Amino acid sequence: MTNTHEVFNQVPPRVDVDEFGTNVPLVDAVKYYDASWAIDDLTSVGRHVGTAEFQHDAERANRIEPELHAHDAHGNRIDEVEYDSSYSRIIAAAVAAGAHTSAWAEPRPGANVARAATFMLFAQIEPGHACPISMTHSVVPALATTPALAEKWMPRLLSRDYDGALHADKTSALFGMAMTEKQGGSDVRANTTRAVPAGDGQYLLTGHKWFCSAPMSDGFLVLAQAPAGLSCFLVARVQDDGSRNVFRIQRLKDKLGNRSNASSEIELDGTLGVLVGEEGRGVKTIIEMVARTRLDCVYGTTAGMRQGVAEAAWHVRQREAFGRLLVDQPAMTAVLADLALESEAATATAMRLARAHDADATSSDVAFRRLATAVSKYWICKRGPEHAYEALECLGGNGYTEAFPLARRYREQPVMAVWEGSGNVIALDVLRALTREPESFDAFDAEVGLAAGASAIFDDHLEATRRLVRSVTASEIDAASRQARRLVAELALSLQASLLLRHAPSAVSDAFVGSRLGPDRAHLYGELSESADLAGIIARA
Repeated sequence: MTNTHEVFNQVPPRVDVDEFGTNVPLVDAVKYYDASWAIDDLTSVGRHVGTAEFQHDAERANRIEPELHAHDAHGNRIDEVEYDSSYSRIIAAAVAAGAHTSAWAEPRPGANVARAATFMLFAQIEPGHACPISMTHSVVPALATTPALAEKWMPRLLSRDYDGALHADKTSALFGMAMTEKQGGSDVRANTTRAVPAGDGQYLLTGHKWFCSAPMSDGFLVLAQAPAGLSCFLVARVQDDGSRNVFRIQRLKDKLGNRSNASSEIELDGTLGVLVGEEGRGVKTIIEMVARTRLDCVYGTTAGMRQGVAEAAWHVRQREAFGRLLVDQPAMTAVLADLALESEAATATAMRLARAHDADATSSDVAFRRLATAVSKYWICKRGPEHAYEALECLGGNGYTEAFPLARRYREQPVMAVWEGSGNVIALDVLRALTREPESFDAFDAEVGLAAGASAIFDDHLEATRRLVRSVTASEIDAASRQARRLVAELALSLQASLLLRHAPSAVSDAFVGSRLGPDRAHLYGELSESADLAGIIARA
């Protein structure tokens, strides 16, 4: 009798892989940007997230989604979200590894590089938990504006413990934020949530927040209209006496991706909040938190690109078609190499930005990161969804099924482009920086110009981009806005090409410059020139 179900030419599971050690561009960047001291810890994280158990938890956390319990069995309002135990294991491991606040806990050269690499390794396999991890990291500079709050909360923020329950005796804490409202979205100055002074720096907040992610966090930064204008407040879920603050979770959002992470709508009704920073200066107070979470969107998208390349490379190196391995089929080789180029460019950019955020950053680096973070957030996050699709397609029909991780990644990538400022918001922020903070472009241009002379194509692109900057910034606002996206794209490509020309092998930098900057720019992945060293590029994948 014939066996109709003999399994052959199927790729084995990609498990028990060192996700750090196999990511050559990331290892190289960690070493270059002064974080070699973290390699042992990163190797440990890389091996942990590569295990079959961690990958199973990642799949399970996205399949068994958070569940809202507004009331207990007796009708008491509790406003709790229940997560599957898989999610708790993932976020506990990320906190234990310092993916949240290690750079604040131990500031040193390369601290943010090590923290970014840790964050990316966890987010590569399970991205949903990265939202509260990111917000907890990003809240620190906002709290620093109010020493009494920093003294109270910082020990808990820096803790490597994780406790998902809500109670007053916790030694650790995670943070979230609630800025947007249904009538304003990104226009937070249109917020209608009111804050009425209650004395001793405390206020009573009343209003509705359209997006509040990770609602089981211990504290939140919330924007509300105080007597002096839009202000920032710290809202704790649990008060010092153990009582619950008014924090009514109306519903959980049913999202395209990011399924393991709960995003909610909430009502505040006489909710106790403590002023952070100055009354009427809420945007200024919270803006550094926004900037840091934008940077983490770059890290998260970069992590997703790495997952796509790793899964695609694993598949095509072991799957045969038409008499030879897929990786040896020239058309597939070109696609994989191009995906690897995009991933390496994003990694190089993310790590350079991380180093610019360290405590020892020079004034030039501070100015550079102001513009470069926004530019990179726009470009890398925009490139994420298309990259995920092309990586998925490398697996054929398998890639489109939920049994493999790239379908989940495809749904995940768009959120990084939307959160913390969608494309137009970020592009206009770049225009604002160019016109109001010209020193940020001077620092950016100085960084990019370090690669001048390495490539005639790059030099031509750099001069054309400088002319575009001068033209756009001299235009009236509507004309400048129409050119904003084009301008940001050219700035981003200049930065990525410069970094690769300086730090990557010539096989990588030459192919990137030729395919992204030259007169024969490609429109889709896999359209590399005949001169591109595909084997040299893929060897780093």
